[in-house]
Amino acid sequence: MSLLYNRIVVKVGSNVLTREDGMLNVTGMAKIVDQIASLRKAGLQIILVTSGAVAAGRAEVELQRKLDPVSSRQLWSAVGQVKLINRYADLFREYGVICAQVLTTKENFSDRLHYLNMRNCMTTLLENGVVPVVNENDTISVTELMFTDNDELSGLIASMMDMEALIILTNVEGVFSGSPDDPKSQLISSVKHGEAIAIEAISGKKSNFGRGGMLTKFHIASKLAGQGISVHIANGAKSNSLTDILNNNKEAVHTHFVPVEKKSTGVRKWLAHSDDFAKGEVIINEGAREALLSDKAISLLLVGIIKVEGFFKEGDIVRVKNINGDLLGLGKASYSSEESLKEMGGKKPKPFIHYDYLYLL
Repeated sequence: MSLLYNRIVVKVGSNVLTREDGMLNVTGMAKIVDQIASLRKAGLQIILVTSGAVAAGRAEVELQRKLDPVSSRQLWSAVGQVKLINRYADLFREYGVICAQVLTTKENFSDRLHYLNMRNCMTTLLENGVVPVVNENDTISVTELMFTDNDELSGLIASMMDMEALIILTNVEGVFSGSPDDPKSQLISSVKHGEAIAIEAISGKKSNFGRGGMLTKFHIASKLAGQGISVHIANGAKSNSLTDILNNNKEAVHTHFVPVEKKSTGVRKWLAHSDDFAKGEVIINEGAREALLSDKAISLLLVGIIKVEGFFKEGDIVRVKNINGDLLGLGKASYSSEESLKEMGGKKPKPFIHYDYLYLL
């Protein structure tokens, strides 16, 4: 079997794994596992990012009193994670496949050491033929630092693990020019990196059971495509949506975000998804902006900085903006905010952000 990719992340959304009554859709889970097992047999390495813990917990526990949204989510996800991973383990076991649970929080991606440790864990699992089943640890996630949804998590995983593709399975065929319920809306089958798309036309409606929407998926897919990772958004409720994409079936209805040829690597992949972890920002002059955006490999020097905002230490992530306040990139500061304020505009030889630790949008 000749497949389109060798290493992929598959993200399965809440609406694929949740029935209309809010309970876990075991039939939907079985369809996904069937396809993953088939693809693994053909030699693919696959990481599964899954929703469904809250739905699984809701079926097990009836609330004794009314809880606030955070408490009820913690309760249901804590109970549901056990049921969800056991269900996946049973389904995969029918094909002789072992799976492992990996629970993570957004904070795990903010620290480079934790990031590398998580990558090492998943690499070890894949090398030993185990399917990592990844989900956010909703039981301990702080509301302010939760992932937008598992779309964001799957994008981080695909980037971190240098995967060739991310396949997002949702309850619609892909990205439409408007609401999928509107007969006038058309499926956008292919999106090239940098291609102008009317963002305001894309439905911003959230799913019934998930926290995200198509607009979130669009932004994450665009960012990954810019790093050289292919992204497909398809209807996971269809029996063979995953295998059709991997078999390059021309009849497969979905949206494909075409990646650039040049790939981001190493630290820059980490930085690309680190905007939420930035401790501060610097404003640079026009000369520095032109230098950074040129074809040459340029570090950001103190002489180009005209303003420092926020409090940060050496090694923290900071945003780099132009004089109009537009975000240009992210990088690891070689100076603290206090030192930067004293030395900005000066000609110290050590750069404020070295090229190797600078990610430009």
